[in-house]
Amino acid sequence: MMLPRGLVVSCQARADNPLHGPQFMGAMALAARDGGAVAIRANGPADIAAVGAAGLPVIGIHKIFSERYPVYITPDFAAAAAVVDAGAGIVALDCTERPRDGEHPGVLIRRIHEELGAQVFADISTREEGLKAAAWGADYVATTLSGYTEATLPKPDAPHLELVEALAARLTIPVIAEGRYNSPDLVRQAFSAGAHAVVVGTMITNPREITRAFVATGVPQ
Repeated sequence: MMLPRGLVVSCQARADNPLHGPQFMGAMALAARDGGAVAIRANGPADIAAVGAAGLPVIGIHKIFSERYPVYITPDFAAAAAVVDAGAGIVALDCTERPRDGEHPGVLIRRIHEELGAQVFADISTREEGLKAAAWGADYVATTLSGYTEATLPKPDAPHLELVEALAARLTIPVIAEGRYNSPDLVRQAFSAGAHAVVVGTMITNPREITRAFVATGVPQ
């Protein structure tokens, strides 16, 4: 079944965040559901299992950091299997062709389909990467990594709406806008550019960063 059209909320918190942990991410997912989200993106088996209580489709990732490789979003098949075992029906993975400690993304997509029976959400940073991911069989292409790879640095403050538009014009699979969509107006622009869904994280589920933004721009020093 295709991911519904609408807003996806990313419920993630790093280990140094006071809201880190399944209990908090599960509550975030319930709040997002009640607010009208159509799906949840979550990291790691424990958080994925917790957000499943919201009853929405779960886009699962498994971040595994390495000093040797730049790819950390679900870098290998074992990470993908852990995501599915935790309850995610959609596996998101880095589909750039950067070095990784695991199989080529084209191989991962095929194995996730055939061996896990899950859909694949391809995180990419450029138009060419998006087209390749679709050719490899990804079910969704997302602009998640635009501004976070060597090919797309330095990271801009604004989201890459042009990338959404370029991919939507070429692909028949859903294009997902993700990355720096920090206002309702930018979300609206993403849908106008052809996005099937828009993922928002920090500006909904990270009150520490939201507070910092308000303090930096609105509090006299």
